[in-house]
Amino acid sequence: MPITLVNPNGLPEVDAYKQVSVATGSKLVFIAGQVAWDADGATVGEGDLAAQVEQCYLNVATALAGVGASFHDVAKLTVHVVDWTPEKMPQFLDGVSRAAAKLGSTPVPPGTLLGAAALDVPEHLVEVEAIAVLG
Repeated sequence: MPITLVNPNGLPEVDAYKQVSVATGSKLVFIAGQVAWDADGATVGEGDLAAQVEQCYLNVATALAGVGASFHDVAKLTVHVVDWTPEKMPQFLDGVSRAAAKLGSTPVPPGTLLGAAALDVPEHLVEVEAIAVLG
């Protein structure tokens, strides 16, 4: 694997992600922000943050698989959530857990979660983009 995930001493350990990723591969993969669309472009889980997070992570996994990669190759995730507040964290983590169960692995690369005023359409509550490294 070209990615090693690390929690260095002196930084807090967070369940949802590792603090640092070390990439040793030679090919960078940039995945566009994935929203809660199914393969036909219909929104999944309208009004349901957990369902939309799950679909976004599954879409990232599909995009990664399309280039011969998986979440094990992801060096960094960026997540945008509409009207983010800390009270939404349990719903967010539920969506990640549901995706992880379907994928058979827990995506824990370093990540940044940002609040957003809006996304591409009003129905979308979350968008997830990824950077991966292949050997």
